[in-house]
Amino acid sequence: MAQLNVGAIKDLGGIGGFTLSSGGVTANGTLNVTNLKVDGTISGSSNYLIPNPSGNANKYLSTDGSNLTWAEVSTNAGVRSMQVWTSNGTWYRPSGVKTINVTVTGAGGGGSGFCESGGSGGTAQRQVDVTNVSSVSVSVGNPGGGSNYSGCGGNGNTTSFGGYCSASGGYGANCRQQHAGGIGGNGSGGSLNVYGGGGNGHGSYHSYGNHSSGRGYWGGGQPASHAQRNYGHHHQGHAAWGAGGNGAREGNRGAAGRQGVVVIHEYYG
Repeated sequence: MAQLNVGAIKDLGGIGGFTLSSGGVTANGTLNVTNLKVDGTISGSSNYLIPNPSGNANKYLSTDGSNLTWAEVSTNAGVRSMQVWTSNGTWYRPSGVKTINVTVTGAGGGGSGFCESGGSGGTAQRQVDVTNVSSVSVSVGNPGGGSNYSGCGGNGNTTSFGGYCSASGGYGANCRQQHAGGIGGNGSGGSLNVYGGGGNGHGSYHSYGNHSSGRGYWGGGQPASHAQRNYGHHHQGHAAWGAGGNGAREGNRGAAGRQGVVVIHEYYG
């Protein structure tokens, strides 16, 4: 059998071709191949080569625009959890959480007699990047107490999430003006800042049972009654977070407002 030993195969111009050395073949220039069959391993440093799949089971091929790599398929996406605060405390970032959506609502003001009712707390809502945050102080406002006619119902207190956002409480009945319902609080520092609803003003016999307190972000206040004098006061807990306290029939004691609340939705991304 004849054997031809050469170190290179060149084109007629002596530029392109192949160089043969140590069992390898190097193409000098662009190699155009119509059909390519590979029975071994493709290796090298080109960015166009697919990385070695060994040890990368259940991963996907990803690129940063320059390089190809195997990346983990993450199941940690979307909503992770939710926390609700109705008293003071400290929020600690759960593992994997990067973003939170915070809603804070101030406490409601207290009601008084003759249907005069308190205003509800304001509300603020904000999205916060907590990638580099480990904890945040949570302060939940206490509600204003109810009073007998024609006293000033207590004002609701402010609710806050650290220095990120806060919401003031609603005013009690008769506190800003005699025989008037309390005005609502307001949110501050949020991407969304909302006033709470104002309370009912002075009423008479025909108003009993038709009056209501300041309605807030989460809903309304206590029930009213035409016949029972202290109905709202006896059902103070039956109201939405931050709602104003309802007024009473005649000169009886109005209901206290409802305490504020902090609601935190926690997201992986």
